[in-house]
Amino acid sequence: MMEETGELAREINHLYGPKRKKSNERVREMSDEIVDVIFTLVCLANSKKIDLDKAFKKIVKEKLNKRDKNRWEKKK
Repeated sequence: MMEETGELAREINHLYGPKRKKSNERVREMSDEIVDVIFTLVCLANSKKIDLDKAFKKIVKEKLNKRDKNRWEKKK
């Protein structure tokens, strides 16, 4: 997982940060790197028998209704 997040961080840094890609570095898509991170996390969750649907709904509900409730304008 650390390797995958490192690859994503590197792409973000190349696109938006001060570090530019070396001429001999291969071109990578940021979307591919994000999917690699997600895939790795899903594999980890599966190996630990974590119900990601249940966990995701709980965390999103908690963040939207408590921590971040005033961060965005609510749709009417």
